[in-house]
Amino acid sequence: MTRRLIACGLVLTAFAAVTACGTRTPDNASQTLPTSAPSSSSATASSTAPAGNSGAAAPAVKRCDSTALKGEVAPTDAGAGNRYGKFVVTNSGTTPCTLNGYSGFQLENASGAVPTKLERKADPGPAAMTLVPGGKASANLHWGVVPSGNEPVEGPCQPEPSKAAAIPPDETAPLTVPWTLGPVCSGGRIEISAFYAS
Repeated sequence: MTRRLIACGLVLTAFAAVTACGTRTPDNASQTLPTSAPSSSSATASSTAPAGNSGAAAPAVKRCDSTALKGEVAPTDAGAGNRYGKFVVTNSGTTPCTLNGYSGFQLENASGAVPTKLERKADPGPAAMTLVPGGKASANLHWGVVPSGNEPVEGPCQPEPSKAAAIPPDETAPLTVPWTLGPVCSGGRIEISAFYAS
C-alpha cells in the first residue's frame, strides 16, 4: 500500500509539473502560457532606437528649388527672324540638389504677365542630374521675332518683357530671371528643352 501511494505521489507530482508548463488537459484547456512583460530597459531601447538601424544610409538629396538656384538667359544665335538662347541655372546653395525635367517660363514686365506660350521640345529630353554647389544646367530656348496672325507689323509684335518667372521642375515657386532680348512674337511662343548639364 505504501508503495502504491508513493508511486501515485510521483505521478501526481509529475502531472502537476507538466500542467504548470502549459500542457493542454481538460482542466486547463482554456489556459494560455504566461508571458513575460518586457523589462523597462528593453522597452526604452526599442522606443529610442533610430529608424534605419545603423544610420549608415546617406541623406536624400533634395530637389533644386527657387531658393537654391540663380538663373540667366543667354543668347546663342539669331537669323531669319529666329532667336536662340539658353536658360542657365546655377546651384547657389551650399549642398547638392537634383534637377530633372522642364522649367516653367512666364514672360513679364512692370505691368505684369506678358503673353507666353511655352512649348516643350524633347531635344534633349528629361534626364536626372545632381548639381553640386556652383554646378550649372541649361535649357535651350527658341523663339521668333516676325509678327504673325493679328500682331502689328509696325512696332513691337507683343509687349516687351523685362524679366521671366521661371519655375524649376516639380516646384511651385518661381525665380526671377532678367529678359533683355526684346519682344517674342507669335503670341509669345517659346520652345524650351529639358535641362541638361552644362
